[in-house]
Amino acid sequence: MPRRGDRMPALGGLLPVAGMLYGVVARPRINQWGATDQEHRATWPGDELLARPGYVWTNAVTIERPAGQVWPWLVQLGQGRGGLYSYDWLENLVGCDIHSADRILPQFQQPLRVGDRVIRMARYAPSNPVALFEPGRALVLGGVKDSDADLAAGRPSSTWAFIVHPVDQNTTRLLIRSRGSSLMGRIQGPIQFVMQRKAMVGIKQRAEGTWSPSPVDVVEPLCGC
Repeated sequence: MPRRGDRMPALGGLLPVAGMLYGVVARPRINQWGATDQEHRATWPGDELLARPGYVWTNAVTIERPAGQVWPWLVQLGQGRGGLYSYDWLENLVGCDIHSADRILPQFQQPLRVGDRVIRMARYAPSNPVALFEPGRALVLGGVKDSDADLAAGRPSSTWAFIVHPVDQNTTRLLIRSRGSSLMGRIQGPIQFVMQRKAMVGIKQRAEGTWSPSPVDVVEPLCGC
């Protein structure tokens, strides 16, 4: 049996391979899942707030509904509001207390202002402040540590944009765009992508009226998880 010391060089050799696989296979998928080259290169609401980001991720999905029927699902986003439309059961395993709505909630449809800290992604996590709000078009969140002064001056440390882009009267492109430079943002990218992809599909299904709860969605509220 190989000794522990003998295994260390082998493990060290695997790290560059893992890094290469991430760079070649995973990162391009994270950076541009669902988005066209044109969408990824385009300028979207919120881009003007961060001039030289170290990374840009653009994810997109087509929703067969008018933009006006997609926007309400975005504006009520957040823990304690409409939820995240992702893997609620997974979020709640670590106590996030997320319960995604299956309908439009009128109490959360009011316009938001820059600096509002109502979009919380987990029960005890800091809120993501609003960096830009264009009714019917874009909800852009800043970094959790951004000050009110930075937000008021249009200087967020990062941007997380939820954008509704009408294709025609009956079709909409939903885009989620992340821009930033922090190491933590890069590290958490793969995890964010998994949850974000599910959220986009969740919004699509709810807007199109095709969403139905999975067995775990039914069992979780019954067991008080």
